[in-house]
Amino acid sequence: MAGFDNIRFQLFDDPLKFYNSLLADIQNAKQYIYIETYRWGNDQIGIKFRDAVTAKAKEGVEVKLLLDSWATQVTIPFFSHLVQYGGEVRFYKKIKFYFDFFTKNHRRNHRKLYLIDNKISYIGSPNLTGYSINWRELIIKLEDNITFKLKKSFLDSYKIYNKYIFNKFSFKKTIHHKNFEIIQDIPSIYRQQIKKRYEKLILEAKKEVIIETPYFLPGYKLRKAMIDASERGVEVKIIVPEHSDVRSVDILRSRYLGPLHKSGVKIMFYYPNNLHAKCLLTDNRTFVIGTPNFDYRSFRYQHEIALLGQHPEIIQQIQLHVKETLGNCIAFNYDKWLKRPLIEKLFEHLLIPFRHLF
Repeated sequence: MAGFDNIRFQLFDDPLKFYNSLLADIQNAKQYIYIETYRWGNDQIGIKFRDAVTAKAKEGVEVKLLLDSWATQVTIPFFSHLVQYGGEVRFYKKIKFYFDFFTKNHRRNHRKLYLIDNKISYIGSPNLTGYSINWRELIIKLEDNITFKLKKSFLDSYKIYNKYIFNKFSFKKTIHHKNFEIIQDIPSIYRQQIKKRYEKLILEAKKEVIIETPYFLPGYKLRKAMIDASERGVEVKIIVPEHSDVRSVDILRSRYLGPLHKSGVKIMFYYPNNLHAKCLLTDNRTFVIGTPNFDYRSFRYQHEIALLGQHPEIIQQIQLHVKETLGNCIAFNYDKWLKRPLIEKLFEHLLIPFRHLF
Protein backbone atom coordinates (compact mmCIF):
# COMPACT_ATOMS: atom_id res chain seq x y z
CA MET A 1 0.00 0.00 0.00
CA ALA A 2 1.10 3.58 -0.53
CA GLY A 3 -0.04 7.00 0.59
CA PHE A 4 -0.30 10.45 -1.05
CA ASP A 5 -2.64 13.30 -0.09
CA ASN A 6 -4.09 10.93 2.54
CA ILE A 7 -5.07 8.42 -0.15
CA ARG A 8 -3.96 4.84 0.26
CA PHE A 9 -4.02 2.69 -2.86
CA GLN A 10 -3.10 -0.69 -4.25
CA LEU A 11 -3.02 -1.95 -7.85
CA PHE A 12 -3.90 -5.52 -8.79
CA ASP A 13 -3.25 -7.20 -12.13
CA ASP A 14 -3.66 -10.76 -10.83
CA PRO A 15 -7.39 -11.59 -10.48
CA LEU A 16 -6.81 -13.97 -7.56
CA LYS A 17 -5.03 -11.31 -5.52
CA PHE A 18 -7.85 -8.88 -6.26
CA TYR A 19 -10.49 -11.46 -5.27
CA ASN A 20 -8.69 -12.19 -2.00
CA SER A 21 -8.42 -8.50 -1.15
CA LEU A 22 -12.05 -7.77 -2.00
CA LEU A 23 -13.25 -10.82 -0.10
CA ALA A 24 -11.37 -9.72 3.02
CA ASP A 25 -12.84 -6.21 2.75
CA ILE A 26 -16.35 -7.65 2.35
CA GLN A 27 -15.87 -9.83 5.41
CA ASN A 28 -14.83 -6.74 7.41
CA ALA A 29 -17.71 -4.56 6.18
CA LYS A 30 -19.79 -2.85 8.87
CA GLN A 31 -22.17 -0.53 7.01
CA TYR A 32 -22.69 -1.39 3.36
CA ILE A 33 -21.44 -3.35 0.35
CA TYR A 34 -22.33 -1.98 -3.08
CA ILE A 35 -21.24 -3.97 -6.13
CA GLU A 36 -21.82 -3.00 -9.75
CA THR A 37 -20.34 -5.45 -12.24
CA TYR A 38 -20.83 -6.72 -15.78
CA ARG A 39 -20.40 -10.45 -15.10
CA TRP A 40 -21.15 -12.51 -12.01
CA GLY A 41 -20.33 -16.14 -12.60
CA ASN A 42 -22.24 -19.24 -11.56
CA ASP A 43 -18.94 -20.85 -10.62
CA GLN A 44 -16.51 -21.15 -7.73
CA ILE A 45 -15.74 -17.40 -7.70
CA GLY A 46 -19.35 -16.28 -8.11
CA ILE A 47 -20.57 -18.64 -5.40
CA LYS A 48 -17.81 -17.59 -2.99
CA PHE A 49 -18.74 -13.90 -3.31
CA ARG A 50 -22.47 -14.63 -3.16
CA ASP A 51 -21.98 -16.50 0.10
CA ALA A 52 -19.76 -13.72 1.47
CA VAL A 53 -22.26 -10.92 0.83
CA THR A 54 -25.12 -13.12 2.06
CA ALA A 55 -23.31 -13.66 5.37
CA LYS A 56 -22.88 -9.89 5.77
CA ALA A 57 -26.54 -9.24 4.95
CA LYS A 58 -27.45 -11.74 7.66
CA GLU A 59 -25.36 -9.64 10.08
CA GLY A 60 -27.34 -6.53 9.12
CA VAL A 61 -24.89 -4.96 6.62
CA GLU A 62 -26.66 -3.23 3.72
CA VAL A 63 -25.98 -5.09 0.46
CA LYS A 64 -26.91 -3.82 -3.01
CA LEU A 65 -25.86 -5.57 -6.22
CA LEU A 66 -26.31 -4.17 -9.74
CA LEU A 67 -25.48 -6.75 -12.42
CA ASP A 68 -25.78 -6.62 -16.17
CA SER A 69 -28.45 -9.04 -17.33
CA TRP A 70 -26.78 -9.71 -20.70
CA ALA A 71 -23.39 -10.81 -19.39
CA THR A 72 -24.25 -12.22 -15.95
CA GLN A 73 -24.79 -15.98 -15.77
CA VAL A 74 -27.03 -15.96 -12.69
CA THR A 75 -30.60 -14.92 -11.90
CA ILE A 76 -32.52 -13.92 -8.76
CA PRO A 77 -32.91 -17.53 -7.43
CA PHE A 78 -29.11 -17.71 -7.22
CA PHE A 79 -29.30 -14.94 -4.60
CA SER A 80 -32.40 -16.24 -2.77
CA HIS A 81 -30.76 -16.34 0.67
CA LEU A 82 -29.23 -12.89 0.19
CA VAL A 83 -32.66 -11.48 -0.60
CA GLN A 84 -34.14 -13.37 2.36
CA TYR A 85 -31.73 -11.49 4.67
CA GLY A 86 -32.57 -8.10 3.18
CA GLY A 87 -30.01 -7.83 0.39
CA GLU A 88 -31.11 -6.23 -2.88
CA VAL A 89 -30.22 -7.44 -6.38
CA ARG A 90 -31.03 -5.62 -9.60
CA PHE A 91 -30.28 -6.68 -13.15
CA TYR A 92 -29.59 -3.92 -15.63
CA LYS A 93 -31.85 -3.93 -18.71
CA LYS A 94 -33.10 -7.44 -19.22
CA ILE A 95 -33.11 -8.55 -22.85
CA LYS A 96 -36.35 -7.58 -24.58
CA PHE A 97 -37.63 -8.23 -28.07
CA TYR A 98 -37.85 -4.67 -29.34
CA PHE A 99 -38.39 -3.83 -32.98
CA ASP A 100 -34.70 -2.76 -33.04
CA PHE A 101 -33.62 -5.77 -30.99
CA PHE A 102 -29.85 -5.45 -31.49
CA THR A 103 -29.39 -1.72 -30.98
CA LYS A 104 -31.50 -1.29 -27.83
CA ASN A 105 -30.32 -4.50 -26.20
CA HIS A 106 -26.72 -3.59 -27.04
CA ARG A 107 -26.69 -0.78 -24.49
CA ARG A 108 -25.22 -2.44 -21.42
CA ASN A 109 -23.84 -1.58 -17.98
CA HIS A 110 -20.16 -2.44 -18.32
CA ARG A 111 -19.00 -0.73 -15.10
CA LYS A 112 -17.06 -2.58 -12.40
CA LEU A 113 -17.33 -0.72 -9.13
CA TYR A 114 -16.91 -2.30 -5.69
CA LEU A 115 -17.65 -0.04 -2.69
CA ILE A 116 -17.45 -0.75 1.03
CA ASP A 117 -18.31 1.43 4.05
CA ASN A 118 -17.56 4.89 2.58
CA LYS A 119 -13.87 4.08 2.81
CA ILE A 120 -12.89 1.44 0.23
CA SER A 121 -13.36 1.63 -3.56
CA TYR A 122 -12.24 -0.63 -6.38
CA ILE A 123 -12.40 0.56 -10.02
CA GLY A 124 -11.06 -1.41 -12.96
CA SER A 125 -11.38 -4.32 -15.33
CA PRO A 126 -12.16 -7.59 -13.43
CA ASN A 127 -15.59 -9.15 -13.10
CA LEU A 128 -16.58 -11.68 -10.42
CA THR A 129 -16.20 -14.88 -12.39
CA GLY A 130 -13.87 -17.83 -12.72
CA TYR A 131 -14.08 -17.38 -16.50
CA SER A 132 -11.29 -14.82 -16.37
CA ILE A 133 -9.29 -16.08 -13.41
CA ASN A 134 -6.10 -16.52 -15.47
CA TRP A 135 -6.36 -13.25 -17.38
CA ARG A 136 -4.19 -10.20 -16.89
CA GLU A 137 -6.36 -7.48 -15.36
CA LEU A 138 -5.90 -4.04 -13.82
CA ILE A 139 -7.89 -2.62 -10.93
CA ILE A 140 -7.09 0.03 -8.35
CA LYS A 141 -8.15 -0.09 -4.72
CA LEU A 142 -8.53 3.30 -3.03
CA GLU A 143 -8.92 3.86 0.70
CA ASP A 144 -10.27 7.37 0.93
CA ASN A 145 -13.50 9.35 1.21
CA ILE A 146 -13.65 9.33 -2.59
CA THR A 147 -15.82 6.28 -1.86
CA PHE A 148 -18.56 8.60 -0.63
CA LYS A 149 -18.72 10.26 -4.08
CA LEU A 150 -18.59 6.93 -5.86
CA LYS A 151 -21.46 5.77 -3.66
CA LYS A 152 -23.62 8.52 -5.15
CA SER A 153 -22.56 7.44 -8.64
CA PHE A 154 -23.53 3.85 -7.84
CA LEU A 155 -26.91 4.84 -6.42
CA ASP A 156 -27.66 6.92 -9.52
CA SER A 157 -27.03 3.85 -11.67
CA TYR A 158 -28.97 1.67 -9.26
CA LYS A 159 -31.99 3.96 -9.54
CA ILE A 160 -32.12 3.89 -13.37
CA TYR A 161 -31.26 0.21 -13.71
CA ASN A 162 -34.24 -0.62 -15.91
CA LYS A 163 -34.74 2.61 -17.82
CA TYR A 164 -34.11 3.05 -21.50
CA ILE A 165 -31.39 5.71 -21.81
CA PHE A 166 -30.04 6.73 -25.18
CA ASN A 167 -30.30 10.42 -25.79
CA LYS A 168 -27.60 11.65 -28.13
CA PHE A 169 -26.78 14.49 -25.74
CA SER A 170 -27.14 12.58 -22.46
CA PHE A 171 -24.25 12.53 -20.02
CA LYS A 172 -23.30 12.19 -16.34
CA LYS A 173 -21.15 14.81 -14.70
CA THR A 174 -17.47 14.18 -14.09
CA ILE A 175 -16.74 13.84 -10.38
CA HIS A 176 -13.76 15.83 -9.07
CA HIS A 177 -11.93 14.68 -5.96
CA LYS A 178 -8.59 16.14 -4.87
CA ASN A 179 -6.30 15.53 -7.89
CA PHE A 180 -8.56 12.90 -9.44
CA GLU A 181 -11.41 12.92 -11.92
CA ILE A 182 -14.01 10.18 -12.15
CA ILE A 183 -15.35 10.23 -15.71
CA GLN A 184 -18.74 8.61 -16.21
CA ASP A 185 -20.29 7.63 -19.51
CA ILE A 186 -23.81 6.55 -20.36
CA PRO A 187 -24.93 5.51 -23.86
CA SER A 188 -24.72 8.57 -26.10
CA ILE A 189 -23.82 9.39 -29.67
CA TYR A 190 -22.16 12.76 -28.99
CA ARG A 191 -21.35 12.97 -25.28
CA GLN A 192 -18.72 10.23 -25.26
CA GLN A 193 -16.74 11.81 -22.46
CA ILE A 194 -14.16 9.09 -21.91
CA LYS A 195 -13.33 8.84 -25.61
CA LYS A 196 -13.01 12.60 -25.91
CA ARG A 197 -10.72 12.72 -22.91
CA TYR A 198 -8.57 9.99 -24.49
CA GLU A 199 -8.38 12.03 -27.70
CA LYS A 200 -7.34 15.13 -25.77
CA LEU A 201 -4.66 13.29 -23.78
CA ILE A 202 -3.20 11.75 -26.94
CA LEU A 203 -3.22 15.08 -28.81
CA GLU A 204 -1.48 16.80 -25.88
CA ALA A 205 1.15 14.09 -25.36
CA LYS A 206 4.77 15.20 -25.79
CA LYS A 207 6.79 12.00 -25.45
CA GLU A 208 4.81 8.80 -24.97
CA VAL A 209 1.34 7.28 -25.13
CA ILE A 210 0.67 3.77 -23.84
CA ILE A 211 -2.72 2.15 -24.39
CA GLU A 212 -3.55 -1.24 -22.89
CA THR A 213 -6.84 -2.78 -23.95
CA PRO A 214 -8.35 -6.21 -24.66
CA TYR A 215 -10.46 -5.03 -27.61
CA PHE A 216 -9.03 -2.50 -30.04
CA LEU A 217 -11.46 -1.01 -32.57
CA PRO A 218 -10.72 2.75 -32.53
CA GLY A 219 -12.84 5.20 -34.49
CA TYR A 220 -11.46 7.65 -37.03
CA LYS A 221 -10.70 10.48 -34.57
CA LEU A 222 -8.79 8.21 -32.21
CA ARG A 223 -6.82 6.67 -35.07
CA LYS A 224 -5.99 10.12 -36.38
CA ALA A 225 -4.95 11.32 -32.92
CA MET A 226 -2.57 8.35 -32.57
CA ILE A 227 -1.13 8.83 -36.07
CA ASP A 228 -0.69 12.59 -35.58
CA ALA A 229 1.07 11.96 -32.26
CA SER A 230 3.42 9.43 -33.84
CA GLU A 231 4.22 11.77 -36.72
CA ARG A 232 5.24 14.55 -34.33
CA GLY A 233 7.67 12.25 -32.55
CA VAL A 234 5.56 10.83 -29.73
CA GLU A 235 6.10 7.12 -29.09
CA VAL A 236 2.65 5.56 -29.31
CA LYS A 237 2.41 2.01 -28.03
CA ILE A 238 -0.69 -0.19 -28.22
CA ILE A 239 -0.78 -3.35 -26.08
CA VAL A 240 -3.46 -5.92 -26.93
CA PRO A 241 -3.84 -9.67 -26.41
CA GLU A 242 -2.51 -11.85 -29.18
CA HIS A 243 -5.79 -13.76 -28.93
CA SER A 244 -8.68 -12.26 -26.97
CA ASP A 245 -11.79 -14.17 -25.95
CA VAL A 246 -13.75 -12.60 -28.85
CA ARG A 247 -12.37 -13.93 -32.12
CA SER A 248 -14.50 -11.63 -34.30
CA VAL A 249 -12.92 -8.56 -32.65
CA ASP A 250 -9.43 -9.94 -33.29
CA ILE A 251 -10.28 -10.40 -36.96
CA LEU A 252 -11.77 -6.94 -37.34
CA ARG A 253 -8.99 -5.13 -35.44
CA SER A 254 -6.46 -6.55 -37.89
CA ARG A 255 -7.77 -4.13 -40.50
CA TYR A 256 -6.47 -1.19 -38.44
CA LEU A 257 -3.09 -2.59 -37.41
CA GLY A 258 -1.20 -2.36 -40.71
CA PRO A 259 -1.98 1.33 -41.41
CA LEU A 260 -1.23 2.29 -37.79
CA HIS A 261 2.09 0.42 -37.91
CA LYS A 262 3.06 2.17 -41.15
CA SER A 263 2.38 5.49 -39.42
CA GLY A 264 4.85 4.64 -36.66
CA VAL A 265 2.46 3.34 -33.99
CA LYS A 266 4.00 0.40 -32.14
CA ILE A 267 1.70 -2.57 -31.61
CA MET A 268 2.50 -5.27 -29.08
CA PHE A 269 0.72 -8.60 -28.58
CA TYR A 270 0.46 -10.07 -25.07
CA TYR A 271 0.69 -13.85 -25.50
CA PRO A 272 0.55 -15.85 -22.18
CA ASN A 273 -3.27 -15.55 -21.94
CA ASN A 274 -5.95 -12.94 -22.43
CA LEU A 275 -5.04 -9.35 -21.56
CA HIS A 276 -8.15 -7.72 -20.08
CA ALA A 277 -6.54 -4.65 -18.46
CA LYS A 278 -7.77 -1.24 -19.58
CA CYS A 279 -5.57 1.79 -19.08
CA LEU A 280 -4.02 4.81 -20.74
CA LEU A 281 -0.74 6.43 -19.69
CA THR A 282 0.64 9.61 -21.29
CA ASP A 283 4.13 11.06 -20.74
CA ASN A 284 4.40 9.06 -17.50
CA ARG A 285 2.35 11.88 -16.04
CA THR A 286 -1.37 11.22 -16.53
CA PHE A 287 -3.14 7.89 -16.16
CA VAL A 288 -6.63 6.57 -16.79
CA ILE A 289 -7.75 3.26 -15.24
CA GLY A 290 -11.29 2.02 -15.67
CA THR A 291 -13.78 -0.18 -17.42
CA PRO A 292 -13.99 1.00 -21.07
CA ASN A 293 -12.44 -0.93 -23.90
CA PHE A 294 -10.85 0.96 -26.78
CA ASP A 295 -13.75 0.37 -29.13
CA TYR A 296 -16.99 1.77 -30.51
CA ARG A 297 -19.17 -0.31 -28.22
CA SER A 298 -17.70 0.97 -24.95
CA PHE A 299 -17.59 4.60 -26.05
CA ARG A 300 -21.02 4.76 -27.67
CA TYR A 301 -23.32 2.15 -26.16
CA GLN A 302 -22.25 1.27 -22.63
CA HIS A 303 -22.29 2.66 -19.11
CA GLU A 304 -18.60 3.02 -18.22
CA ILE A 305 -16.48 4.61 -15.50
CA ALA A 306 -12.81 5.65 -15.39
CA LEU A 307 -10.44 7.19 -12.87
CA LEU A 308 -8.06 9.86 -14.21
CA GLY A 309 -5.20 11.37 -12.25
CA GLN A 310 -1.57 12.42 -12.02
CA HIS A 311 -0.71 10.73 -8.73
CA PRO A 312 3.08 10.05 -8.98
CA GLU A 313 3.06 6.88 -6.88
CA ILE A 314 0.18 5.38 -8.86
CA ILE A 315 2.05 6.28 -12.05
CA GLN A 316 5.07 4.34 -10.76
CA GLN A 317 2.91 1.28 -10.10
CA ILE A 318 1.34 1.49 -13.56
CA GLN A 319 4.80 1.74 -15.10
CA LEU A 320 5.78 -1.49 -13.33
CA HIS A 321 2.57 -3.14 -14.51
CA VAL A 322 3.22 -2.05 -18.12
CA LYS A 323 6.87 -3.15 -17.97
CA GLU A 324 5.84 -6.62 -16.81
CA THR A 325 3.14 -6.80 -19.48
CA LEU A 326 5.60 -5.82 -22.22
CA GLY A 327 7.99 -8.49 -20.97
CA ASN A 328 5.41 -11.02 -22.15
CA CYS A 329 4.66 -9.45 -25.52
CA ILE A 330 5.74 -9.94 -29.12
CA ALA A 331 5.83 -7.14 -31.67
CA PHE A 332 3.38 -6.83 -34.54
CA ASN A 333 4.82 -8.35 -37.73
CA TYR A 334 3.93 -6.18 -40.71
CA ASP A 335 5.17 -8.66 -43.32
CA LYS A 336 3.08 -11.42 -41.76
CA TRP A 337 0.10 -9.06 -41.70
CA LEU A 338 0.48 -8.39 -45.44
CA LYS A 339 0.48 -12.15 -46.10
CA ARG A 340 -2.53 -12.95 -43.91
CA PRO A 341 -4.99 -15.35 -45.56
CA LEU A 342 -7.49 -14.01 -48.07
CA ILE A 343 -10.33 -15.45 -46.00
CA GLU A 344 -9.29 -13.24 -43.06
CA LYS A 345 -9.29 -10.16 -45.28
CA LEU A 346 -12.75 -11.13 -46.50
CA PHE A 347 -14.09 -11.47 -42.96
CA GLU A 348 -12.54 -8.11 -42.02
CA HIS A 349 -14.47 -6.53 -44.86
CA LEU A 350 -17.71 -8.33 -44.00
CA LEU A 351 -17.51 -7.29 -40.32
CA ILE A 352 -16.94 -3.57 -40.96
CA PRO A 353 -20.67 -2.65 -41.05
CA PHE A 354 -21.05 -4.25 -37.59
CA ARG A 355 -17.98 -2.63 -35.98
CA HIS A 356 -20.18 -0.51 -33.64
CA LEU A 357 -21.63 -3.67 -32.10
CA PHE A 358 -18.36 -5.34 -31.06
